[in-house]
This record gives sequence, structure tokens and C-alpha cells, in this order.
Amino acid sequence: MIKQYIQQAIYQLRAQPVLSAISVLGTALAICLIMVIVMMQQVKTEPYAPESNRDRMLYVKWMTVYEKNGSIENSSNSPLSLKTARTCGRSLTTAEAVTVYSMYSSMEAAIPKGAPFSVDVKQTDEQFWKVFNLSFVDGKPFDEASSEAGLKVAVISESVAKALYGTDKVVGHQLELDYSSYKIVGVVKDVSTLASEAYAQVWIPYFSTDIQNMTWNADLMGLMRVAILANSKDDFSKIRAEFDAKVKEYGDGLKEAAISFRGQPDNQEVFSYRKWANMEPDMKSVHNRRMLVFVLLLLIPAINLSSMTQSRLNQRITEIGIRRSFGCSRGDIMWQVFCENLVLTFVAGFIGVLLCFGFVLAFGSSLLATSTLAMNNSAPVVNLFMLMHFSTFVYAFLFCLLMNLLSSGFPAWRASRVAITNALNNH
Repeated sequence: MIKQYIQQAIYQLRAQPVLSAISVLGTALAICLIMVIVMMQQVKTEPYAPESNRDRMLYVKWMTVYEKNGSIENSSNSPLSLKTARTCGRSLTTAEAVTVYSMYSSMEAAIPKGAPFSVDVKQTDEQFWKVFNLSFVDGKPFDEASSEAGLKVAVISESVAKALYGTDKVVGHQLELDYSSYKIVGVVKDVSTLASEAYAQVWIPYFSTDIQNMTWNADLMGLMRVAILANSKDDFSKIRAEFDAKVKEYGDGLKEAAISFRGQPDNQEVFSYRKWANMEPDMKSVHNRRMLVFVLLLLIPAINLSSMTQSRLNQRITEIGIRRSFGCSRGDIMWQVFCENLVLTFVAGFIGVLLCFGFVLAFGSSLLATSTLAMNNSAPVVNLFMLMHFSTFVYAFLFCLLMNLLSSGFPAWRASRVAITNALNNH
């Protein structure tokens, strides 16, 4: 029976090429637009290298400092100092790994006696390479001894290595960063700025600079963040409980100041929406707005497509009457219309997903460059590995089913309710 419905659907597509082409194109564009929105969200939250563990990640991005016994509304808000980040975050024992790293900054890079150029630098520790899985093409990451000793060693990206020496085999060579000499110990594949927490062009130990002294508010605030890799997302509650306990202990030791992290550590989705240091993201509103957009993008084209479905059924009203006169039930008629239209919808959905992939790959650099802290030296790089997830195709399948139900449901119901005599007389 399903095979017969598919054959009938193909026949209808050929019999009414103009109407079919309009229906397929309208459905494809609707699915394409919806999937573009889905993919824009997925690049923020779905795992892909070098942030392959996003589903097991927690982040601490900002902190709040205010007077003890005062109001949190009268507060200072900024990233963490290195001392705060290491005391409250790096010391966690319930996590698989915890890294402390700086917000990116620009430095002048050059080989000895070479012309300098600007690079994006991230200052971090040896745990960074356990939390984020960057791909090394030469050498290896700096280790704990080098990190804690503040040795002037650096890991650089392929593009920087080639800009400096014309090759990516540069381990052991020297790199001048703001006129301070670093030894290159590793080279990694370039990181897209969309992987914002892993991204940099040069990575160095934070103890190799004076960033630990770039603090304010009694050494509580600075330029650092914390990324926490859990053994499993089921451990999030334990990690948050341990973090809260360390924050309380740390805060109890302060004489005049109180500290708050406003609900952090955040999972990947909440982290991507936490834009302001003094305000927690309203995730319920975010989800409601997203759902409203999806409903509108499904409903509006479905209403237009339903009229085309109705037009095709009007030309087949005699066929429906004959089937009814031979005992076909109204449910069978509705099921046939639904299945036939489903074939058309899936063809259109497949085209729509291809259009979506092509559009995002072609225009992703501008479409996805929404960060107010866009990196200086690299436009966002988008590739298929970032976009192709199992959930992508699940969403596309569900949207096709919903589009088919919305566009064919009412016409199918009306066709099944036509009286047999009227259908045979084509009324």
C-alpha cells in the first residue's frame, strides 16, 4: 500500500508540474529557513572539535563583588582574577579536568629581527589541552611543570607558523610576543572563532606574563575564566555543589567584600546566552521566543501550501468518490492524502536541507559572526563537521512531518467528508 501511495505521489508530481514545482520550492524554502535558524543555534551549543565535549562542559564567565551586608544591585561585575579562578575553580575535585584561561588579547608576534604582526593570544594552563581537544600537527602542549613555572613556551596555530617561518614544522624555534621571546613547543590546526573558548592563534602559560597582577577589587576580579569538564553531565549537580562550597569558603575569608556568581557554573547553552555580567539569562524566554519563531515559520507557509494541496485534490474528487463507493473509508482517504503529500514534503525537505547547508557554508562567516567580542584576526570558519549532527537530521525530519501535517491535514479532512454523490458528479 505504501508503495502504491509513493507511485501515486510521483504520478501527481508529473501530472501537475507547475503546481508541484511551486509546492516543492515553497516547502524547501520554508524548511531551509527553519534549519538555518536551527544551525545558528547548534554552532553555539552542539559539540564539534576542538570543543568536542560541550555536552559535558560547565563555565564560569563572570563574577559579582559587592559590600558585605550590602545590596547585590550595587555591585561590580567582571571576569575573575587568576587567584579567584584557581581558588574556586581550578581546585575542584569532582570534575575530570578544570582549566583557567584568559579572555583573548592581541599581541605583536614576530620571529627574531622579523616584522611584527598582530595575533590573538590566550593565556592558560596545562589543563586546557585536556578540556579542549586541539589537533597537533607538530610538537605537543606545554606541561604542568612549564605552566606552573611560568616558562616562556608557546603553542601556535598553523597559519601563524606559516606566516612566521613558511612551514608548520617550527617546534624549537623562537617567537617574539610583545618583544618577549617564547620557545615554540607545539603547532595546532587553526581553530574557528565559533569555538570561542578554545580559539586563539597563540597559547601561552598565564604565569609567563604579569596577568596575575592585572586585578582590581582587592585582587578578586581580573581577566580570567574557568572551563570545567565533567566526567558525565550527570555530575553537574555535584560539581555545582562543590563550587558553591568553595565560593562560600572563599567569601567567608573576605573582610569587606561579598561575592556571587549568579547561578554559575553554566552549561553550554546557558553560557552562550550569558552576555551580561550583572544579569542571568532568562532561558525560559529564550526557549519561548525560539518556539514562536518555529511555529510562525511552519504555520505561514503551511497555510499557503494547504491551498495548493486543496487544488490538487479538487481535480481528483471523482477518483475519491469512486474509491468511497467501493467501500474505502474516510480514514483511508485521509491516510492516502497524507502519505502522498508526505512524499512531496520529504523531497522538498531534502532539497531544503541541502539549500541550508549550502547557504550556511557560503555565508556562515557573516551570518554567524554575532559576537560583540569578535576576534581580530580570523573570520568565523564554518565547515560540515560543525553543522552535521544527528540532531540536525532529527530536526529536519520532524519539521517535514509537521509541515506535511499542517499543509495536508485540513484538505485531506475536507476531501474525506465530500458526499459520494457529489464527488462522483465532481461537485
